[in-house]
Amino acid sequence: MAPDTVHSIERLRRARFAVAAVFCVHGAVTGSFATRIPWIQEHAGVSAGQLGLALAFPALGASLAMPLAGAVSHRFGARTALRGLLALWTLSLTLPSLAPNVWGLCAVLFVYGATAGMSDVAMNALGVETENRLGKSIMSSLHGMWSAGALIGSAAGTVAAHLGGDARLHHLIAALVLTALGLLFCQGVLDVHSTPDAEAPPRFSLPPKSALIIGAVGFCAVFAEGASLDWSAVYLRDELGSSAGLAAASTTAFALTMTIARLAGDRVVDRFGAVRTVRVSGAVATLGGVLVVLAPHAAVAMAGFGLIGLGVAVVVPLAFAAAGRSGPNPSQAIAGVATITYTSGLIAPSAIGGIADVTSLVFSFGLVTLLALGLVVGAGVLRSADRKATPAPTPDGAPAKTSGPVGG
Repeated sequence: MAPDTVHSIERLRRARFAVAAVFCVHGAVTGSFATRIPWIQEHAGVSAGQLGLALAFPALGASLAMPLAGAVSHRFGARTALRGLLALWTLSLTLPSLAPNVWGLCAVLFVYGATAGMSDVAMNALGVETENRLGKSIMSSLHGMWSAGALIGSAAGTVAAHLGGDARLHHLIAALVLTALGLLFCQGVLDVHSTPDAEAPPRFSLPPKSALIIGAVGFCAVFAEGASLDWSAVYLRDELGSSAGLAAASTTAFALTMTIARLAGDRVVDRFGAVRTVRVSGAVATLGGVLVVLAPHAAVAMAGFGLIGLGVAVVVPLAFAAAGRSGPNPSQAIAGVATITYTSGLIAPSAIGGIADVTSLVFSFGLVTLLALGLVVGAGVLRSADRKATPAPTPDGAPAKTSGPVGG
């Protein structure tokens, strides 16, 4: 193997680890924020209903700002754009704990969500580009690193809360540390630039048709994920009479199952392909939903939630990968899929609660089971996520042919 080829392969491996570390940093911000929501609610003096209103604003901000990420990357290059957007996201962690009231909280959470969404699109676009050049699946493990980061951030936040720490100080320290780490890791990602004759993507635009179709599959997975994360503990407590400790353990088990499945998912995708993987995953998630609905006691329900987590774990990473290869503008397609999945994550918890109020939680998870079955039916739209359907990498690590971004 030529020295230049060896150097290029090593550079791509370093880029893979760098972008994985970026995903971890991004997830750590989310985990750090989530654990201090009770402190923020008390400090801002907001009711449960007002908090629910405020927590809709991150998704709103993300949905409106995501299309901007493509224009920023086009103008400044992917590495510089990611460096700036990720820094804005990590520093925005300091804002929610400073909010004096519900309207201030809504405003800062809008900014928080906007920076989250733009950096999310930028890092996923770079993840897809790195995957293309490596010639093997990495998107599942990248999202696994995000989940691992969220768990790390949550653990640190739990310790801070247990010690009675002020969230303003906790989030300031966390933001500074994560910003420094993010800037360091961004140095190692691919430096991708648009071709000189490439047309700049629009600042705001509707998602392309391909993103809508792919996003529908992602919607089903994220709905099942959000419903299980937010309602599994309540389900065990209210429907099966479990203790508070056992109910809480079900949520932790679900999160760990998803993290492990994502970290291991790339090997499965490389061996069986994206479509077969999602079809089997959907069947596993559907079986999990059936177990939850029919569970006579807590152990069966916990097994069911674990199977749902296992089944939906790789779907969103593959949806992003499929979007990134579905047309000439990967960032725009990824932004479209991300918008749909963010929306699903926003409405899932409230939809489950609303349906349960009218019927029951059992009926609500019957709907989750049907959406999981939708993964089996719709798996074919993720065919472009299969790396075998993309051009093989050339010895220098760049794609053989490309009409989109180029760089090094």
